[in-house]
Order: sequence, then structure tokens, then C-alpha cells
Amino acid sequence: MQWRNLASEPCSVARAVAVIGDRWALLILRDCFLGVRRFEAFQRRLGISRTIIADRLKLLVDEGVLARIAYQERPPRHEYRLTEKGMALYPAILALADWGDRFYAGEDGPPLLRRHKACGCDFHPVTACSACGDPVHARDVEVREAAV
Repeated sequence: MQWRNLASEPCSVARAVAVIGDRWALLILRDCFLGVRRFEAFQRRLGISRTIIADRLKLLVDEGVLARIAYQERPPRHEYRLTEKGMALYPAILALADWGDRFYAGEDGPPLLRRHKACGCDFHPVTACSACGDPVHARDVEVREAAV
């Protein structure tokens, strides 16, 4: 399996990693969920080269994860907004953040807390079965090939 061929692998994880598996793409997505939309803001927050940011933003736009929207005509300026496909990544970003909080936050605890607007409580994400609603953990799942 080679990095440049991941998009054609018969594995959903490999195909997803071909789009969002790069560290900078994930950090750009994190920032998008935190409300960052403009190129300069991504550069300021991430401190990486303009070329890397431009490449990752282009990939995310080409894959339909972000939309590039003009907000100024002279000079032309654009911002990047999550599409429906991009918003669908929120559970994955939330799970990564929770994992980082759990294992890498340090003595001071996590840098950000997440509050559910509806009930006003801080929370940790839980994966639940879409059929019965019970929490699902790795040992609760068996994987089988899809019928073709």
C-alpha cells in the first residue's frame, strides 16, 4: 500500500486517510470547526508555509470537504467553509480531540471544554449504536464483509 494510491484502496479508512490523513489537513479542519475561515487566519494559527496551507485547502475543496467562497472582489479574497461532507467529519474530530484530552492533556487538563448547547453541560463524546442507542466500544463490534 502506497500513500499516493490510498484513494483507490478497497478500504474506507484508507480512502478517508487519502483526504484527511495529513496532519495539516486535520489541523485545518480543527480550526474550521473552531470558526477559522480565512487563509491568513490559518497561517497565523498554524505557523506553516503558505504553500502547505494552499495545498491542503485545495485538496479539501477539491474533495468537497470545504467550499471556497468569495467575500471580497477587489482584491479578490476567499474564505473556506465546511460543506455538508465537511460537517460530517465533526464526530471524527471530536473523537480525536477527546482522545488527545484523555491521554495528552497533562496535569492542567484539556485546553478546551465542549458544552452541549441544549442542556448546558460539558460532555465527552460517546459512540452509540444507531439501532438501539447503547454505547458502543471496540470489543462490542464485529466486522463482516458487505454483501455484494
